[in-house]
Amino acid sequence: MEKNRLSKAEALELYNRNDLLSLARAARAVKEKKSGNKIFYRINRHINLTNICSSNCPLCAFQCRADDRRGYTLERDDIAKILDDARSVENLSEIHIVSALHPSKPFDYYVDVIRQVRAALPMVEIQAFTPVEIINFVKLTGLSIEEILRTLIDAGLDGLPGGGAEIFSSRVRQIICPKKATADEWIEVMRTAHRLKLKTNASMMYGHVETVEERIDHLIRLRELQDETGGFQSMLMFPFHPANTELGKKFDIKAVGAWENLKMLALARLILDNFDHFKAFWIMLTLPIAQLALAFGADDLDGTLGEEKIIRAAGSTEGTSIDRSTLEKLIRETGYEPMMRGAVACD
Repeated sequence: MEKNRLSKAEALELYNRNDLLSLARAARAVKEKKSGNKIFYRINRHINLTNICSSNCPLCAFQCRADDRRGYTLERDDIAKILDDARSVENLSEIHIVSALHPSKPFDYYVDVIRQVRAALPMVEIQAFTPVEIINFVKLTGLSIEEILRTLIDAGLDGLPGGGAEIFSSRVRQIICPKKATADEWIEVMRTAHRLKLKTNASMMYGHVETVEERIDHLIRLRELQDETGGFQSMLMFPFHPANTELGKKFDIKAVGAWENLKMLALARLILDNFDHFKAFWIMLTLPIAQLALAFGADDLDGTLGEEKIIRAAGSTEGTSIDRSTLEKLIRETGYEPMMRGAVACD
């Protein structure tokens, strides 16, 4: 824990001062203190099992109802084909699985997916199911959070993604995701995961109906949980993509610009003094902004992805994959040294 950490009032003052270059210098100094000249990335593959969802959040363009002709659900043979392709990828170190809340698929389906991935790719890290999905499994089965996580760990799970946090404000969640897990539930899943030694990320989605104060409250609550558990590996900042969403149409929301994205990244890096790593998730930010983010406190470009459907559905214009040589070129242009993460995270 840092001795002179930012208070909410000080963070708000820095935001309102709008001195982007000063924020960049301060955030970059924190990044270099924690990870030196290194910028991390990994060779990974995303799998989105289904887009059929019982939550139907207005913030999401990916989800659809069970009777929608756009709906799909991957079954065992579909997943086997994806894994067959993944086996041919050199240095593959992670399978990342995030999906919708299917109204009728049983918990055993998801456990079997983890077993199938582990059997096909025994050396990769499996990061799967956000806390929102874990809470859905709790509701489906009547099991506790810990029982759900232990079952998935026994099947081969290594970690949880940080998605679904959105903004912790209950006011905001009632507007953007009223049927989804609450902030307290999200936090309790992560607290339990950390106790069970699962690797996890944290996140925040901004740029919709939240206030700046609510953004800062969200970051401070993450900081408090990290003080308690020390279990978060990295932080991801997600700008909201309003295109194709009910929320964007209802409130006439325009996507935030590069200035806001970089300012929030740098400010979050300063607030979250107990987080070692910050990802610049290029499919959300675009590659040019993700590259610039390396001068604003980010030290990780996530990975090659392979395929990603959720963010594309919301209007992202980036491709769904990138090759290793392109990632390394982007990093070297900034003066930093690319470091490929393996199945065991390197610091």
